[in-house]
Amino acid sequence: MEAARILAIDPASNGFGFAVLEGPTALIDWGVKHASGDQNRKYLEQAAKLIARYQPEVLVVEDTRAKGSRRRSRACELIENLLAPASAQYLRTWRVSRRKVQLSFSKSGPATKRQVAVALTERFPELEPHLPPVRKPWISEDERMSIFDAMAFALTFYQEMESRKPRHSGEVEFSFQTRAQE
Repeated sequence: MEAARILAIDPASNGFGFAVLEGPTALIDWGVKHASGDQNRKYLEQAAKLIARYQPEVLVVEDTRAKGSRRRSRACELIENLLAPASAQYLRTWRVSRRKVQLSFSKSGPATKRQVAVALTERFPELEPHLPPVRKPWISEDERMSIFDAMAFALTFYQEMESRKPRHSGEVEFSFQTRAQE
């Protein structure tokens, strides 16, 4: 059975990070799309172009409705504005909470965003040049971190789908646990 092609999107301050995967080990494309001027409209246009280009089966975003979500109202609004037209185009949508991501990447308690990003570069070395430096408390988050957030949402989605499948003898369990904790 073929793995679903998914597009995961994570809003950033001036656009969004995205990742396109075809299964949990096949990274097709990733990056940051910028939106200036009428940011909301351009954000939706950029997302629509990615959907048209990659024809994903599922659009994965953060579940901003989940308990403990700390997203600002603008990011929540952008996600909601993206989900409505996607559903109208019969594109399946899936929300992943930040808490599920944290738990998916660590057996010993919630993983930090940095630990998740490092684990993703171990799994996908092509992402390493995009890994932002360690953030100081007084510095805003680097927009490239939205790539890693989108990737984490995507892999957590695949893990959730895998956990819902009936198990047959001889199948190997799929795991996203980190190898190194910073």
